[in-house]
Amino acid sequence: MSYQVLARKWRPKSFGTLVGQEHVVRALSHALATGRLHHAYLFTGTRGVGKTTISRILAKALNCETGITAEPCGVCDACRAIDADRFPDYVEMDAASNRGVEDMAALLDKAVYAPVQGRYKVYMIDEVHMLTGHAFNAMLKTLEEPPEHVKFILATTDPQKIPVTVLSRCLQFNLKQMPPGHIVEHLTRVLEAEAVPFEAGALRHLAKAAGGSMRDALSLLDQAIAHGAGKVEEEQVTHMLGTVGDDHLYAVLDALAAGDVSGLLAVADGMEARSLSFDAALQSLASLLTRLALAQFAPAAVDDEAERQRLAPHIAHFDAEYLQLAYQIAIHGRDELALAPDEYSGFTMTLLRLHAFRPEQPPALGSPAAEGGGGGVARALPMGGAPARPAPVPPVATPAAPAATAFTPVVPTGAAVEVLATATAVAAPLPMASAAKEPTVAKPVAAPAADSAPVAAPAAPRPQSDIPPWEALPPEAMLDDADMVPSGRMDDEPVFMEPAPAAAPPIQRAASPTPSPAAAEPAADEAAADAPASSAAAEAALAARDWRSLLRALGVGGLVRELGQHCEWAACDGEVLSLRLSSTHKHLFEMNRGAVERLQEQLFSVLGRPMRLRIDIGAIEGETPAQRDEIERRVRHAAAVAALESDPFVRELIERFDATLVEESVKPL
Repeated sequence: MSYQVLARKWRPKSFGTLVGQEHVVRALSHALATGRLHHAYLFTGTRGVGKTTISRILAKALNCETGITAEPCGVCDACRAIDADRFPDYVEMDAASNRGVEDMAALLDKAVYAPVQGRYKVYMIDEVHMLTGHAFNAMLKTLEEPPEHVKFILATTDPQKIPVTVLSRCLQFNLKQMPPGHIVEHLTRVLEAEAVPFEAGALRHLAKAAGGSMRDALSLLDQAIAHGAGKVEEEQVTHMLGTVGDDHLYAVLDALAAGDVSGLLAVADGMEARSLSFDAALQSLASLLTRLALAQFAPAAVDDEAERQRLAPHIAHFDAEYLQLAYQIAIHGRDELALAPDEYSGFTMTLLRLHAFRPEQPPALGSPAAEGGGGGVARALPMGGAPARPAPVPPVATPAAPAATAFTPVVPTGAAVEVLATATAVAAPLPMASAAKEPTVAKPVAAPAADSAPVAAPAAPRPQSDIPPWEALPPEAMLDDADMVPSGRMDDEPVFMEPAPAAAPPIQRAASPTPSPAAAEPAADEAAADAPASSAAAEAALAARDWRSLLRALGVGGLVRELGQHCEWAACDGEVLSLRLSSTHKHLFEMNRGAVERLQEQLFSVLGRPMRLRIDIGAIEGETPAQRDEIERRVRHAAAVAALESDPFVRELIERFDATLVEESVKPL
């Protein structure tokens, strides 16, 4: 006896064995049970969802010898003849090959005659949308008012091409695609009945490849049995389909959770060795991330118990925000495969992007992970939740620390105290008001001689209530950290201060922004006095081995200052000053070797004696000026954020309007 394929052998013979179309079965069963039979039915849906099968079951229900019933016996002559496709009163017509008006006219001429054997003549027209317009017009009248013994069943995969005049004359049923779970259950029953050993994972791959078609699933099952020599195993099925197995996808998740880049690359290499599709791999990875997100938010949505158990360990490894980002990276990486040099490169870069965008916390400056200017990753945050926001850090309690903000800061606890201790241990003492920049601060102007031109008198002091808050601040609070120049003063605007031996006088503005000719002489004297003051500050910094203060006393800028900012003090032997530059920033030295000569010339100009400068490339052992500046900036920023968070007005905005403080936008004063 010849072999019969599974798709035909296991075609449902009754409504009770039909899979996945319960809404259609319910409507037809009630109509058959109550005798409310329509003369024309239209079944729509993709291939392999049961359109022809339902039409045959309906034909048996109408012509069963036991009577019109929703449960045909399947053993009478009419039922067996319809199953064997030899019942004279059941006609299946393929509209793709019989689409002309002549073919339709011949069918309608036979419809007027009474049935030969059955109770009804049933005409099933498959792919009815292929009929021509004239053929549709020819059947309209008969379709609307057919003889009592005629029933029309139309089936199509494209109902949009059917004229509305035909649609309005039929009862339309939309057949759904088969869910993968229904397909797996049906294939399981088939394999158990056929006594074929199988693995559950292999059936999930077959159900996914079927694309909602039960006929395609049974055809693939036939192929899998032949490919596996009578067994259906997951590895053999993935080889047959050329798809990426679940082991590869879960290996990607394991490597991402562990931060193992070599593990990610091993997955890509293994897929390349087996010539697997990288496009299908990214599609499957996006699908897996979707199911993982569903398992987090709605565990009941994952109906497969085995898959739910396999996803459970990964739910705690990834937070919800990262899963959304990973899903976008996967689908965009799939779109960019065509733009990549090759698919392997595109897939590898997508995996590296998934690793690079994991939530992580950068290292603190001065730590071993940030050696050479920083930029490395200190540690990965736990993947089980959203990255924790750093606790606010109060300002360092040193006399030279600038005012962070006008609000009152809160006292942090826990991790914030540890961060503060680390920052102060590296940064203290902070010579923010070093002598190197003292000449740039406005100094009292000596009274002119009696015979000299009169000097512009300072403006009369205003009442305290009229002074703006920024002018009422102490002079230290108005100094800009970058160049230690009063922030409220223009470069060409003279500053007058009343001499006071005990306390520093407040800064006052002149009545006119343009200096008088008489005021030019004291200003020139003040500028001339800058040179010895800078030299004294440089000598003091040199004696204290403070490269940061010495660099500020030199007053260099541009690439020269940038090079000096990333160097640290190494040694000073007589007239040779040795600095150490991190290998991370050695490009500053290689790109502009003339910067060393200019820095050495500035040393000679300020110190007044020859000084040879030497810069070595190596690991930073202490602290560079750039690192110190960054620590101070972070401390001031943390203090400003803490002050804002503790402000009653800001807290009221957050509590009442569900506002959010954008910490990146906070700028300390």
